[in-house]
Amino acid sequence: MHFDHEEEDRNLSLSKFESMLKTNKVLFFDSEEFEDIILHYLDMGKANLAKKALKLGLEQHPKSTGLKLVQVEMMIYDEKLDQAEKLLNELYAIEPTNEEIYIQKANIYSKRDKHETAVDLLKDALEFSDDHADIYNLIGMEYLFMDNLELAKINFIKCLEEDFEDQSGLYNVVYCFEFLDQNKEAIDYLKTYIDRNPYSEIAWHQSGRLYYGLKEYELAATSFELATYIDEEFVGAYMERGKALERLKRYAEAIESYNQTIELDDPTSYALLRIGKCHEKLGNKAEALKYFNKTVHEDPLLDKGWIAITDFYVRQKNYQKALYFVNKALAIDDQNRMYWKRFATINKAMNHIEEAEVGYRKAVELGDFELDTWLFWVDIMNIMGENNNGILTLIQALEYFPDQYQIEYRLAGFHFLLNEEEKGNFHLNNALRLNSKHVTIVKELYPTVWDRTSVQDYISKHKKSK
Repeated sequence: MHFDHEEEDRNLSLSKFESMLKTNKVLFFDSEEFEDIILHYLDMGKANLAKKALKLGLEQHPKSTGLKLVQVEMMIYDEKLDQAEKLLNELYAIEPTNEEIYIQKANIYSKRDKHETAVDLLKDALEFSDDHADIYNLIGMEYLFMDNLELAKINFIKCLEEDFEDQSGLYNVVYCFEFLDQNKEAIDYLKTYIDRNPYSEIAWHQSGRLYYGLKEYELAATSFELATYIDEEFVGAYMERGKALERLKRYAEAIESYNQTIELDDPTSYALLRIGKCHEKLGNKAEALKYFNKTVHEDPLLDKGWIAITDFYVRQKNYQKALYFVNKALAIDDQNRMYWKRFATINKAMNHIEEAEVGYRKAVELGDFELDTWLFWVDIMNIMGENNNGILTLIQALEYFPDQYQIEYRLAGFHFLLNEEEKGNFHLNNALRLNSKHVTIVKELYPTVWDRTSVQDYISKHKKSK
């Protein structure tokens, strides 16, 4: 492994410092060496070693502004904001043109949620700094804290104008555009950015994401592909390209892109699942099943994997196998409403009525508030002759789905079955008012009710009144 001179010097300093700690011999370091050592340990999360280095550094260089500023950083990290501010004021009296003093003061005010003051201090820092990019980035972050996305975006753009290779600035600009729902403007900005920096894989990747969001899948796929040309190990770009190619129904190419992610990194359950889905679209059923099985083996907690296998067998009308896999999924997670809904659907197809009722009930209890789930559930109750329970469930459903003709026709049917004519007519009238074309729901689900003369007369009167 090759290191540049700075990295080599830092490693020598670290070795020398750690050797000194082991032998208890006091060795001399210049103040900048101490700063590098302290910042290294902070980056590594070794606060105790950083504090030891700071203590020794200040003993050897008691007047070093650089070390005192590092001390301020550590005080801020430890939430000793008043002490940090006091030390900064002392340093300001000595070096009023040191931009780092303003930056650290801004950091303190930011932590106190006084973001406007922090911005003012950072603007002062700009006057004394040569590194404007970093300060514009910090100003942008303060505006993010204030939820002023427009000003945040402007400052992140200024950051990139100073240093177009600032990756965090680029991500932040795109984030602001997206949050402001300015996706097209974001793409236009990235085009101008790419003109300046055509080999930025991040810019191409972000362009791809934005195109994908706008359903411009061809442009998205091209952008992701260009990102992989620049960085051949960009796993995320291969994954996103696969998704775009799926949307374009270019399934063989999508498989190739997903496979690239597996070659570069450990297989992810998501990539395996998508490969399975692509094979199924291509009619390669055996391959699809192989990859669905790999998906659940890789991540047994990924519900999409179990659902893919279950739905695969349902489409083949192999309900026994589908039931086997959905039961395996429920053994792992019996609180998953999607599993219970499939359990119900499969049992209904197999004419296991009581099991189907349990499945739909559990799905609703666990938060499945899709209208069709409620309707399937009450239709099973109808088959089981549970008229009162059916009514209670439909009344509950009306709270979530008011003015739904499907619910009103079913309520009418249940009340008529219980010979509650007045209530039946009330709900039948509601249903006909909402959607008279689907009156055949009564015929399909409640044939004995449909055959009643009184019901046919009521329907005829409604048609004539229209």
